[in-house]
Amino acid sequence: MQSDRMNRRYFVTLLGGAFAWSSGADAQKLAPPVVGFLSIGSPDSFKRPVDAFREGLSEGGYVEGRTVAIEYRWAEGQTARLSEMAADLVRQRVSLIVTGGTLTARVAQAATSTIPILFISGPDPVADGLVSSLSRPGGNLTGVAVHTSELMPKRMELLNRLVPGAKTIALLINPTDVANQVELRIIGEATRTTGQQLVVLKAASGGDFESAFDSAAKQGANGLLISANPFFTSLRADLVALARRHAIPTVYPWREYVEAGGLISYGPSITGAYRDIARYASRILKGEIPKNLAVQMPTKFELIINLSAGKTLGLSVPRTILAIADDVIE
Repeated sequence: MQSDRMNRRYFVTLLGGAFAWSSGADAQKLAPPVVGFLSIGSPDSFKRPVDAFREGLSEGGYVEGRTVAIEYRWAEGQTARLSEMAADLVRQRVSLIVTGGTLTARVAQAATSTIPILFISGPDPVADGLVSSLSRPGGNLTGVAVHTSELMPKRMELLNRLVPGAKTIALLINPTDVANQVELRIIGEATRTTGQQLVVLKAASGGDFESAFDSAAKQGANGLLISANPFFTSLRADLVALARRHAIPTVYPWREYVEAGGLISYGPSITGAYRDIARYASRILKGEIPKNLAVQMPTKFELIINLSAGKTLGLSVPRTILAIADDVIE
């Protein structure tokens, strides 16, 4: 009988242990990985990129709320908030951190050297200190490097075709952006070639926009180029409204500006870039490491035109431009 009691206790112990192991395994199975999403912008201004990111994740089998969780951190245009937000994601031990823009990537890079970081940066992430090389990033960062600065001469060419005889071109930059020196050099060379005057406008916050546009008007700018800066993108509705109010023809870097009422844009697809890093995110969640994932480069550039904005400015968009446009908004 004593043997029977011992056998029963042994069976109950085994059963309890098996139940505890099963419950723990089920909990682990049910707990999805967590992706940190760090942005200088706001949920409204980055809705399309976020949707594209979710679509890219789903292609890899990760559906938000089911097989992956996403912790969003929005700086709402306040650069100073990024460091604490990045630190908070690190404290939460997220599986990886997604960033947009070189500045945001560098903030995340300063916060962790172990958690994988995916970025959408300017054209030279090597010079910006994000990776060792494009083909072999070498650390915990990789992503997409979008060609923006090199496209400045093309944007200026479009502006000159829209405003023939323009003598003064203005360029709006964010002085805190590490990429602005490259843009200044490239556009400076372009204006020296054409003999046009370059007016450099600076805005580090939304409160600087009004004075920047006033300065452009006072200096007789015939057209304006907007730097491809994530902070500007997050406040694109304000920039488009000011360009309309000051009646200054403006060329933008992304189609999102034109969809917000801007005149014309030329550049790679931002939504496409977020879809691309989502594919990388899926691969990292499945065990791959950033240092073995080459930095991607865009292969397609979009020319988007808003005819309604052109009419408001009294401009007639040349047929030669309309013929090569990827999309025309009526």
